Amino acid sequence: MKDTSGAQVLGRTSWKRLGLVMVPTVIAAGALSVAMANGAIAASFAVSGQQFKLTAGTLTGTGFVQYGTVDQHVDGSPVPAAVSAFASADITNLCQSVVTPIPGIGNVTLTIRAGGGSTPVHADNLIIDMSQLNASTATFTNINIGQDASTLSGSATGAKGQAGLFGQQAEKADLSGVQQVAYSTNAGSFQLHDMSLGISMGSNPCF
Repeated sequence: MKDTSGAQVLGRTSWKRLGLVMVPTVIAAGALSVAMANGAIAASFAVSGQQFKLTAGTLTGTGFVQYGTVDQHVDGSPVPAAVSAFASADITNLCQSVVTPIPGIGNVTLTIRAGGGSTPVHADNLIIDMSQLNASTATFTNINIGQDASTLSGSATGAKGQAGLFGQQAEKADLSGVQQVAYSTNAGSFQLHDMSLGISMGSNPCF
């Protein structure tokens, strides 16, 4: 089997920098919900359209899948997104931020930090709809690249795309130096250890 650049894949694949390897048009706290099984609309709620930023020291997950989808604004307009999903995931040194402009006040930044101690953040049935993902290293175990998105399995409940579209899946994914820009995150359970939440004036995102 070969990856999209034509290199031979032998069960484990590592890239020094991970972008959106599946589609050019197109991990983790936020509103909780369940993804639609057909993958036409990944989030079962209307997304705000305001993106949040997340960084993590490491993200280790099992049951990884990735595919493209289209979310929906409350006004019905489409939002192309890349979906990364995990059956379970552990995250260290998580930082999540969203910058909101408030009339008469200016920008206000809400920041959540967790998993900085000995116990990582843990999530089950984790689904992230995003526009950008970077990592300093990314290693995948037993990966299939180019699998039909409708046949993806072994990940979060309902995490699969539409028939005929590009998808990939792996038994395990290990990422470090993670930077992500996302529209939404869904999880069956999300356990944040050593959590802190703060609000600051100005634009002070995690990256």
